[in-house]
Formats: sequence, C-alpha cells, structure tokens
Amino acid sequence: MGRFNRGQARRVIAVLCSIALTLLAGCDEPGPRQASAAQATDWSKVELILGDQAKGLRTIVEASKAFDGAPYQIEWANFQGAAPLFEALRAGAVDLAPAGDTPVLAAATGGTPLRIVAVRRGQGRSIGILVPQDSDIKTIADLKGRSVSISSARGSISQYLLIRALENAGVKESDVNIGFVMPTDALSAFHAGKIDAWATFGIYQAFAEESGARLLMSGEGINTGLTFITASDAALADKVKRQALNDVLQRLAKAFEWAKANPEQYAQVFSTANNVPLAVSQRLQSWGIESLLPLEQSDITALQGVDDLFVEKKLFPKPVQVSELVDREVFPSAHGVLLKQVAEGAGSR
Repeated sequence: MGRFNRGQARRVIAVLCSIALTLLAGCDEPGPRQASAAQATDWSKVELILGDQAKGLRTIVEASKAFDGAPYQIEWANFQGAAPLFEALRAGAVDLAPAGDTPVLAAATGGTPLRIVAVRRGQGRSIGILVPQDSDIKTIADLKGRSVSISSARGSISQYLLIRALENAGVKESDVNIGFVMPTDALSAFHAGKIDAWATFGIYQAFAEESGARLLMSGEGINTGLTFITASDAALADKVKRQALNDVLQRLAKAFEWAKANPEQYAQVFSTANNVPLAVSQRLQSWGIESLLPLEQSDITALQGVDDLFVEKKLFPKPVQVSELVDREVFPSAHGVLLKQVAEGAGSR
C-alpha cells in the first residue's frame, strides 16, 4: 500500500474520528458498554433525595437494610401528607415521592412534573372514616348535618372514600360540614371531641383505632388500594439519576418482601422508629404489607377511573390522561442487576 500524502491523511483521520463518535453514541444501547459507563461513574457523588410520608419508606428500608452497599448517597425528606410532599417535588426538593391514587392525580392536575414508576396494591383497609366509640353515628347516613374532617388536603384518598360513601348512602356532600386538616392536628381535634367524624388513613387511623375510635367504614371495596411511587421529571431525565432510581426501586421491592416475611420484627422496628406504641404498629401491619411491583394496565385503568370521578365532581379543574403520567421503563418487569454489582468498588455512602 502506498504512502498517504497530508491531504489523504487528514481525510482518513476525519473518517476514523467520525466512526469513533458513532460508536460512542451507541453506548446508550444495552450491553457491555453500558456496564463500562456505569463503572466510570463516580457514584459516591450521586445524591438522591427520597420523599416520604410518616417515615413509611425509610423505616422499612432501615429495618431490612435494603440500602446497605448502595454506591450513591441517600437523603430522606419526611412529610405528614401527600400535599406538602408534592409541593417539595414540584420545587425540585425531592426526587422520589410515594402517595395514594388521588394525591398523585391532584399533583398532576396542578402541573407537578412527575411520572408514576411503580405501584403497591392493597385492599383499602388502611383508609377509613372514624367516629368516637360512644358516638350515636351508626351509619354513613347519620353523617348528615355533622362535621367531618378529611386528612390531609383536597384530593386525598380519604376524600375519595367520603365522597363515595356519601353517594352510596344517598347523602349530599353539601349536607355535611366537611373540613380539611393535616393528620396530626386532626388527631388532636378528634380526641378532643371537636369533630364528629374523621376520614383518615395509615398510621393516623391505626393510632385512633387503637385509642378506641370506631371504624364506621373502611376503604375496602371503594378505594383502589393503590399506592404509587412517583419520580420527578428532572430526576428521570438525568441518565445517572435514572439508573440510580432503578436501583432504588429494586432495593425498595426487596425491603417490602423482607417486611412481609418478618411482620413482627418489622412492627417492632416501626414502633421504635416512629415513637408509637407497639400495638399501633402491629395493628397497622395487620392490614397488609404489599409488594412493590411494576405497573400494569389495570393500575392505569383504575387510576383513570378515580380521575374521572374527581373531574365529574369538579374537584379537579381538568382531566389528566393517566397513560401519559406513566414511565414503565424505570422499573420494568425484568429487573436489571443492582448497582452494587455494576459499580462494585465505586464506593458507598
């Protein structure tokens, strides 16, 4: 082969550079190159801020040690309810946010930049309308003319239960004095006898029932029982954070499986971490510990039905297309390997 002159050499070099850039651009495709890119990432400098409600996720993570060995940094941000949690997500203060069906829809309707990435499926027992033990309120129809507090804000899972319950009982919402109160404030008001009934959920409901409150109606057969994990658009758009979020979801799934296999141990840890009586924690866990799962079409359909009702009731100013809120690629049915394995040696928190 003859020698290249300078002009030919420049052209050959340009072609080789073009080929190299093309190969590098293909590194986003699945395969060995992706693992090499992950290993090149300094995961110790990657930070995720996980939003939480009543320390629900954090407690189960710490009890199961599911985040041990995670190569990235984790910070927790705890909130009383979904409304302030989604305000934080909107402001970019959290990357991940767990919430029930209606708060997710309320946030999406308000323009919060989020995507639904995973789901937990329950039966609705941990949502309820409570009355004092000695109350003369025996049925939902008896709520007519009474005061009912809803936790925590408009568009909550508790409000959905109350709307459906009143509708089924033939009671107009306008015939009930409805207020919206944050859970801890509502708990105090309820025990002080300042409200006739309380529509609430989760740990607050368990605490009230354990203290003698009577369950007038639970969300079983009414609420979807769906709890979603949502992520901010900004976090999902960041390739490194997106990969870390996939790892977080896998670890959370393992944490919930641990809790299901060790309910008594988890109840004890939850009691200690949240400074609540063990009996309250045991009552809460007895209502079921659901798995964290990839989204299915049935979840999307059920959530769309909830949105349709809230739009019909004019609680939401406009409908949302639930299918457009979903990102099923972050936590697919076939999970990848944990970053602990991919980024071995990259350091841990």
